[in-house]
Amino acid sequence: MLRLMVEAAHTSRTRAPHPATERPAAGGALLAVILLGQFMAILDVSIVNVALPTLRTDLDVSGAGLQLIVAGYVLSYAVLLITGARLGGMFGHRRVFNAGLAGFTVASLACGLAPGTSSLIAFRFLQGVSAALMTPQVMSLIQRNFAGAARMRALGYFSAVIAGGVVVGQAAGGLLVSANLFDAGWRTVFLVNVPIGMLLLVVGRRVMPSDEGRAGVDLDIPGLLVLSAAVLLFVMPLILGHELGWPAWTAVSLAASVVLFVVFVLVERWVAARGRRPLISGRVLRAPGLLPAAGTLLLGPASWAGFLFTTTLHLQGDLGMSPLRSGLAFVPCVVAFAAVGLSWQRLPSSWHANLIPVGLVFAAVSYLFLGPLAGGGARYEILTALIGLGLGVMSIIISVTLEHVPVEDVADASGLLLTLMQLGQVIGIATVGTVFLTTAADGGSTRDAEYSTGWALAAVAFVAAASALLLARRRGRQLRVVVPVQAHDVDPDRADQVIVAAPTVPTGA
Repeated sequence: MLRLMVEAAHTSRTRAPHPATERPAAGGALLAVILLGQFMAILDVSIVNVALPTLRTDLDVSGAGLQLIVAGYVLSYAVLLITGARLGGMFGHRRVFNAGLAGFTVASLACGLAPGTSSLIAFRFLQGVSAALMTPQVMSLIQRNFAGAARMRALGYFSAVIAGGVVVGQAAGGLLVSANLFDAGWRTVFLVNVPIGMLLLVVGRRVMPSDEGRAGVDLDIPGLLVLSAAVLLFVMPLILGHELGWPAWTAVSLAASVVLFVVFVLVERWVAARGRRPLISGRVLRAPGLLPAAGTLLLGPASWAGFLFTTTLHLQGDLGMSPLRSGLAFVPCVVAFAAVGLSWQRLPSSWHANLIPVGLVFAAVSYLFLGPLAGGGARYEILTALIGLGLGVMSIIISVTLEHVPVEDVADASGLLLTLMQLGQVIGIATVGTVFLTTAADGGSTRDAEYSTGWALAAVAFVAAASALLLARRRGRQLRVVVPVQAHDVDPDRADQVIVAAPTVPTGA
């Protein structure tokens, strides 16, 4: 979901309404359709996590295969986020939302019926592509169809969907796998999307107002192709290398990815020089505090996704938990994460930036106890809740960063930061997941693997904290008064300029 982080809590008291955004209030049926679509996209990562051990046994999936099943969805979603938002501006948000929803429903059916690992991985990539078409339209549709108090309520429901999707996904995944409906096992975590998606498509045709696209929206296809290739060449050897014994092609692939990232920078400069709009603008990268924020948003979600992936395998591995029990074991962790996202704005604004490195250090120290407490029990589950509490500060980063970005660049900056969040999750699954799977295979125990995994996660979180400290120091040096972007400042006809309300929870959580 391409989202513009704005401070929207006090819009009705700060300024007069912007005439461009005063639209007739839409009905609850429209809001239900678009938020349920968003909910499915979030659910489909966390719900799959709990099913991984069962899926591994049923299809004889390798460790690398499990990583690709989870990361493939997030990878295609991340790379296509900005393009999906721009397609909504080009062809109309309703049309693109419905196309993404239909594709997501069909891909979910294909995942549920997949005969083997390769086909399941391919269909997961297609799910991610569909989600990248669907979810960026959600906030644009809210902007275009809700006004005043109705818009604020819609944003509140949106926040609840973002936070609640992760919690429900963990529990629902365990419930569905344990119930083993129609003897379908893990397949139900995908098939559950099919009736919901079909219902939303039928109802959506009745309640979703039509809108027209507009000309002049730049997609930056050259940049998209180069970035996709660079990311794939970087991620694939990290995922496959440990099982293949790190053959020579893995080193070649990593080197080629570095070259392509350089080529991507050159392509983006070329696109901008032609007067077109690149995926990532050089002007945006030069915005105050954006680079340290980018580093934090790449590494923080990397540790979060790596933690969820490896902990699921451990809970159902050496600890022998059922899918349902392991799903419920995550609830305190994710609730703590969401609680920080919902409450940090109540603290003095001078604290906000400093909370980020403090929280990441707190999470890093907590990671170090994963090995010593890997035997399970109440202390282990309390530890996971403390990790969620520390990582909850990630919801602050985008807001703090965008305070000093010029209004005309906020949409592009938000798109960049949110894309980095998703790519960070892919990197976390690929790297930390590899450490866990390799150690577990060598030692024959997921409990032994928790020691090395804890140290790897702590290292990632400490580096993220160092980057966040640079962000906090830069913010402290800012002397000018910044007027936060308000909900009514956003042009609803801008292709990818949309609103998000806290908390910002990584969709791969």
